Amino acid sequence: LSLDPICMRQKVYHLVLFIFATTLLSHSSCFGNQNTNKSVDRTKVLITPSLLSTNQNIETAMSTATLIGFGSRAPTEVLELLSKAVNECGIKTIAPNRSQGFEVALSGAPYRTFLGNPATEKTAASSLLLYCLPTSVTEYLGFASEASLVRSKILSFTDESLVVAIFDPTTNAFVGGSAADILATISGSSSKNNFAAASLGALAQLDALAAAQLGSSGRSDVVIVVGAGGREHAIAVALAQSPLISKIICCPGNGGTAVEGGKISNAEGVNGKQDNDTVISLVKRVGAHMVVVGPEAPLVDGLVDELKVQCPAVRAFGPTKAGAELEASKAFTKDFLQEHGIPTAKYRNFTDAAEAIAYVESLDENDRQVVKASGLAAGKGVLLPTTKEETIAAVKEIMSDKAFGTAGDTCVIESFMTGPEASCLAFCDGKTAVLMPAAQDHKRALDNDEGLNTGGMGAYAPAPCVTPDLQKEIEAMCIKTVEKMAERGTPYVGVLYAGMMLTPNGPSCLEFNCRFGDPETQVVLPLLETDLYEVFCACCDGTLSSVDVRFKENTAAATVVCAAKGYPETYPKGMAINGLQAANDISSVKVYHAGTKLDTEGVSRCSGGRVLAVTGVGPSLKEALGAAYEGVGKISFTGNDGELLMHHRKDIAKGAIGKKLRIGVLGSTRGTALIPVIEACKSGALHAEIVAVVSNKSDAPILDKGNALGPTVTVKALSSKGLSRQQFDAECTSVLLGAGVDYVLLVGYMRILSTPFTDFWSGRCVNVHPSLLPKHAGGMDLAVHQAVIDAKETESGCTIHEVTEAVDGGPIIVQKTVQVASGETAESLKAKVQALEGPAFVEAIERYCRGNVISYADAGVSIDAGNALVEVIKPACKSTRRPGCDADLGGFGGLFDLAAAGYSSANTVLIGATDGVGTKLRIAQATKNHDFVGIDLVAMCVNDLIVAGGEPLFFLDYYATGSLEIEEAAAVVRGIAEGCRQSNCGLIGGETAEMPSMYAPGDYDLAGFSVGAVDRDCILPKDVGAGDVLLGLPSSGIHSNGFSLVRKLLEKEKLDYSSPCPWDSSSATVGDSLLTPTKIYVKSCMPLLKNKCLHGMAHITGGGLLENLPRVLPKGVVAEITGHPPLPAVFKWMQQASGLDDHELLRTFNCGIGMVLIVKADKVEETKSLLASSGSVVYDLGHLVAGEGEQVIMKSTL
Repeated sequence: LSLDPICMRQKVYHLVLFIFATTLLSHSSCFGNQNTNKSVDRTKVLITPSLLSTNQNIETAMSTATLIGFGSRAPTEVLELLSKAVNECGIKTIAPNRSQGFEVALSGAPYRTFLGNPATEKTAASSLLLYCLPTSVTEYLGFASEASLVRSKILSFTDESLVVAIFDPTTNAFVGGSAADILATISGSSSKNNFAAASLGALAQLDALAAAQLGSSGRSDVVIVVGAGGREHAIAVALAQSPLISKIICCPGNGGTAVEGGKISNAEGVNGKQDNDTVISLVKRVGAHMVVVGPEAPLVDGLVDELKVQCPAVRAFGPTKAGAELEASKAFTKDFLQEHGIPTAKYRNFTDAAEAIAYVESLDENDRQVVKASGLAAGKGVLLPTTKEETIAAVKEIMSDKAFGTAGDTCVIESFMTGPEASCLAFCDGKTAVLMPAAQDHKRALDNDEGLNTGGMGAYAPAPCVTPDLQKEIEAMCIKTVEKMAERGTPYVGVLYAGMMLTPNGPSCLEFNCRFGDPETQVVLPLLETDLYEVFCACCDGTLSSVDVRFKENTAAATVVCAAKGYPETYPKGMAINGLQAANDISSVKVYHAGTKLDTEGVSRCSGGRVLAVTGVGPSLKEALGAAYEGVGKISFTGNDGELLMHHRKDIAKGAIGKKLRIGVLGSTRGTALIPVIEACKSGALHAEIVAVVSNKSDAPILDKGNALGPTVTVKALSSKGLSRQQFDAECTSVLLGAGVDYVLLVGYMRILSTPFTDFWSGRCVNVHPSLLPKHAGGMDLAVHQAVIDAKETESGCTIHEVTEAVDGGPIIVQKTVQVASGETAESLKAKVQALEGPAFVEAIERYCRGNVISYADAGVSIDAGNALVEVIKPACKSTRRPGCDADLGGFGGLFDLAAAGYSSANTVLIGATDGVGTKLRIAQATKNHDFVGIDLVAMCVNDLIVAGGEPLFFLDYYATGSLEIEEAAAVVRGIAEGCRQSNCGLIGGETAEMPSMYAPGDYDLAGFSVGAVDRDCILPKDVGAGDVLLGLPSSGIHSNGFSLVRKLLEKEKLDYSSPCPWDSSSATVGDSLLTPTKIYVKSCMPLLKNKCLHGMAHITGGGLLENLPRVLPKGVVAEITGHPPLPAVFKWMQQASGLDDHELLRTFNCGIGMVLIVKADKVEETKSLLASSGSVVYDLGHLVAGEGEQVIMKSTL
């Protein structure tokens, strides 16, 4: 240890920090699992901040203002400080860490400040580290590493150029001084000691609070969650993260909450009930501190009201019965929205069916309506007719037929609205509301939004369609709703779920729900960073404005609902749920239970329609969705007979991931070049939409073009008066960000852009220049065209280029050319060039949408590799020549001469067959052994041809891959050629498709197409009947069917493809044995066909002997198998590993017989003789008899 006093002080301080950190960790671990039972804690926190992380990613570089822990807050005091720190003190960079609210807030008026400001004239004498004091102990504990960093910077005594200060959000003031004092310290004219001392004091107070909480006197609350669905499971899991809670009791809960462990358990003795009396009795019995009501029914039944009377000391999270009227009565809600000017569809409420029908009949034929039962209808009471007749029928269904019971006593008929829907959930405390990230769910049961309506088949958040500006607008609607409910004397506490339609005229409220959505809860709560229990407490206490409700930055969540097959109609129950642990073991996945229960043996079983919601979380929606589907892939529902009975949609968030590019436009003139872009967006030629048009001139005609696009497009003219270039550009950026812009077009924009702007929009902002850059860079309008003429150039045009700090110097994206005619004027040349600018913009946008694709090679497709492959495989294809074809490659189609092959057109029937190799390809790809799958491909096709009595004539293949590897593809085609040679079949053509967006690296797929011929009177099967003899030809192994099961069995037995083969010592590895190619039966069977020995044949493929042989048997004929050969070793191993009985094995694999021949008794010996001459082994398999029922009867064992 150094004896230097300062160094000694540092070391002692860091030792104290280490002890404190260790104490926090140990106490937090104990606190998180205070249950006395010994169940395993399965509660998973998805992407939670690491307690006491090292903060390696937080930099405190020179002239940098580092912000820590502000979350979504952007206090005015801090915004003013930062703006002045940049403009007056010379701070170059503002670096937010867990402080996502500053980027947009700082760029807007009146601050107009970028996060990056490299061109600032001054350079600050010091840097700033500004820490937002946590408003709660839980936040402090959850992010203790941030406080640790602040302490270490204060006490390091080595960085004199760093000013450390703390902002207290409860007082909206800086600790230890004013903003002016901080600026003076940054400038070097004041000491930083006052801020250091005050900051340490503030942290010490938090330490004391943390110690109290972690000690014996800390809170240890008991919370009851009412409900039994996936929503309640998600709420319980989120609450369990709070150190203020010791126990969460779900009433009644489900199979998932029963086994979650840790703090979470199901209520005992409630017998599945959640009525008011049951809940209140439970509250008193367990001494609960809060009741969180999940479903709407208890709220509508007045549970919160009764709790206030019988348990006044217990917080109840949820609205009163009067508040729940927002969901209980759609008619009430529509009247409420209209009364208070909250946008909603035009509507009428009816209590008389005749009046409702008369109203519908009075409407225009094209005025489409939505018909709703006003009361609670379990999410099913909304009908979407498309014609006037259907609308009248819907009214009768609700009001006359009482399809939804008394919920349809009042009927709401409202205008049909169009646009994306968004689920917008807000925390409410009776005074105000805080909106959560918007979600979108999928209501229809089937992919592509087809099928019946359900409670929800999946969801994701944040919803990309809800821009920052729309988020603010919708939050304002929710706040207004809460305020107006309070004015009515019915303060609204809990979650307000606003179903919003983002119409062409702006957001419009479809309906309100009085609780969390399901499955929206399963994607919104995993994004919450703030302690959910503290938020609930603040809502109940009316102090929500004092809590910073934060959500994780740069994080998305997606959930996929796993439902029982048949849902939402009749569906089975009681199926065992497999793979739950495997799914939950994925680090970014959490499985929430809904319709599940535990049986007496502890097995999770299905007990409802929507059974599970598998949620994935990740840094992007695409990654979150991938994680969710990875989890779904681990799960299955198995019936008593082994049938798989799970259904899920495969297209959750498909539209959001492939969302349109959102274009912002900056322009100063007419914007003529924008017209082709508008037209391309409208026609769908561009997968894009213009969402913002901004000008520096209030009378610029380009603004009219923006207004013509509709009210949802942000159109603004900004004044630059009194602003620096950088400040004006910052305000433009604020408008563009608020509109959710991804990509910026400069269309006749007569301003030079600042470096902070070009840095911020780097790679996402393009300009059109009226020359072929780099020629005539820097000029504008007619001056450029005149320069071209003066230079006597014969060619000009326009250039689309990325905007960088260098004027007209960014990378060129598109250039379009025109000829400069003799006698050309600047005006005439401008007209010619200007006509190209719009199409050039369209092309540039297309390239950006495709990922900046410039060429096929840039897209991952190599034309040269394709050409090289053709040259490599030509010899192999030539080797398959036969009469009728020359097997030459390179043309547009392959030719075959039937006459040259010996067939007369008058009496010839052509036979076609197509097939693939299936998942056997996975083994070839994993082992990088591609030599044999081509033989498999040919075999699967030609073996099907010969069973019809035909001779294979020619073959074509289709090879699709993500990235063309010449040798790999050549090996496959060489195998195809070998298969063609074995079957005397000409390889006359094929297709190689290189598709990077469709296949992962190393993946490829194969398809084969074969054509054969047969004389009309020789088509098989023919004259098959009782007394015929069955002969079997051996298979070479598994062939090309059943490999999905094979791969599963290898996984079960912990074998891989490089493992020694357990069933065949002659094969080096498992992979070598499994890749044994499918036997081709052409050469052994064609002599039999020529000699008319055969009356039928069956190729034993998927479905085995039991499924394939009946395909060639007439009705009333049964095959008795009396001489099935013993199982080959590979099938013995498969049977042992799988546990399949003989019957199931015969339905799955070929079991050693690849082809069955049906022969008349007097032809048996001739047939056997011909087979022997071709070297074929033959088995006496059995015979055909007259009979009904099962067409294959096994009279011999395997």
